[in-house]
Amino acid sequence: MPTFDTVCEADLPEVRNAVDNTAKEINTRFDFKGTAAAVEIKDKEITMTGDSDFQLSQIEDILRNKLTKRSVDVRFLDIGKVQKIGGDKVKQVITVRNGIESDQAKKIQTLIKGSKLKVQAAIQGDAIRVTGAKRDDLQAAMALLRKDITEIPISFNNFRD
Repeated sequence: MPTFDTVCEADLPEVRNAVDNTAKEINTRFDFKGTAAAVEIKDKEITMTGDSDFQLSQIEDILRNKLTKRSVDVRFLDIGKVQKIGGDKVKQVITVRNGIESDQAKKIQTLIKGSKLKVQAAIQGDAIRVTGAKRDDLQAAMALLRKDITEIPISFNNFRD
């Protein structure tokens, strides 16, 4: 029986490379000289530090550009609130999403069930397995998900015939 998995996974090595390139650009730009501007990544958390909210927005803009150049969807970024740290410095934590949350998974499952396609969707952890009798039905389900699910970047893997 043909199946595929619907997942939401960022390419973490590319994210790490984009953060490293952002850090290099921050070190070479004139408007960041002598400031506390920095960006670093640990596991799936990107931490930006700077002197002001404006500086954090500049760093975020550079990071978004670097991610786009590396073909990483910026919808993977879950941007946190700006926090004050010692003195006049601020920091912001950005979490890289990985996996489909349960409410989104239920939404995808009901979308597939309500589409009148002859496929079944089953939630399996942080992925959704879609099975069907025909390959064409699965491709129609992929097209439906690409069109209707826009708030998270989904991809399809593990396609079996």
